Amino acid sequence: MAYLIFAVGGWDNYNMSSFLFGFTFSFSPMKFNLLNVYTLFSLALVASHAVTPDVYWKSVLPNSPMPKTIKDLVHTAEWSEEKNTAVVVGKGGVAVHTEKPGKKTNVGVRKGGVTVNTGKGTNVGVGKGGVGVHTGKPGKRTDVGVGKGGVAVHTGHKGKPVYVGVGKGANPFVYNYAASADQLKDNPNVAFFFLENDLHQGTEMKLHFIKDDQKATFLPRQVADSIPFSSNKLPQIYNEFSIKSGSVEAQDMKQTLSECENKGIEGEEKYCATSLESMVDFSTSKLGKNVKAISTEVNAKESTPLQKYTIEGAKKLAADKAVVCHKQNYAYAVFYCHKTVSTRAYSVSLVGADGTKAKAVAVCHTDTSKWNPKHLAFQVLKVKPGTVPVCHFLPEDHIVWVPY
Repeated sequence: MAYLIFAVGGWDNYNMSSFLFGFTFSFSPMKFNLLNVYTLFSLALVASHAVTPDVYWKSVLPNSPMPKTIKDLVHTAEWSEEKNTAVVVGKGGVAVHTEKPGKKTNVGVRKGGVTVNTGKGTNVGVGKGGVGVHTGKPGKRTDVGVGKGGVAVHTGHKGKPVYVGVGKGANPFVYNYAASADQLKDNPNVAFFFLENDLHQGTEMKLHFIKDDQKATFLPRQVADSIPFSSNKLPQIYNEFSIKSGSVEAQDMKQTLSECENKGIEGEEKYCATSLESMVDFSTSKLGKNVKAISTEVNAKESTPLQKYTIEGAKKLAADKAVVCHKQNYAYAVFYCHKTVSTRAYSVSLVGADGTKAKAVAVCHTDTSKWNPKHLAFQVLKVKPGTVPVCHFLPEDHIVWVPY
């Protein structure tokens, strides 16, 4: 038999100051994973009184609106301090903590799983088949389900489920990356590269904007920082998120860690942000606090087909100074952020052949001399490194930071 001692207490600025009550229970390690139980409750406790990602954003960037892309990854409603309910969703794990003055929290472990019940309609069930979470009052219900395929989150007032998962393929926005012949086929990012002299009204391009239905959401920084993020710790990371070694998900995560750990090209300042807070800190450290975050927005609920788009107008956002953050394939939201010299950012108005409107972010690199000669952009555009400015549109889940 194994024993787990669980204590719920109060925190002041992330430091535990007092214990309110504790639980001790036992279970067979053959029936339930001790690490998963420990992770579930420790994440819940860490998250309970910490500053939430959206609150941190407002404190550092009070004059900069949060782009929809980031809002979708933060799930502000699930982290509302007014509700005092915190739900942390990662691939293979969910942490929930609800605490109100005078309200009791009950924790129970039984054969086949764990349940957490709190005074007003919040309960968590962890069983062999996954995890279920229900929070909220009538009309404001939040349901979280974790199964083998990932995580689904449904909030009654939003009405749209979000699934957490990982995708495939290397990041074409890593400049020392060489594209293979196979990666030139059926790759939606191929259409995103173009030359800067084509960036004017009336230019037609074939583009494919894909909605990412497999959204891995942000973890709060204090939670993300407690989880290993290193190729040397891959077995531990796989175990933490119930990822099978050799699976597609495992290969994606391994690729992301490799891209984050590899040396950048000359003149590139790179950083992999494992939380929204760390992305804000990196961007402001490079550009100052008078910055704004912008992302591509397509006026369509579903992915649009590969089709012809016409440029209606383009506006320069920044000259030679920007931080670009690319969403990575990982169990939770991780962004590959980099600041390079000679970078220009544009906001581009597009209209598709089917009438779809898009406000796309384009990034142009005027010095590509240090890029891998076999980079996807050069193969698509049939140009050589350092000869002409190379541009690319950003997918909807990528971010560009520019000073204002």
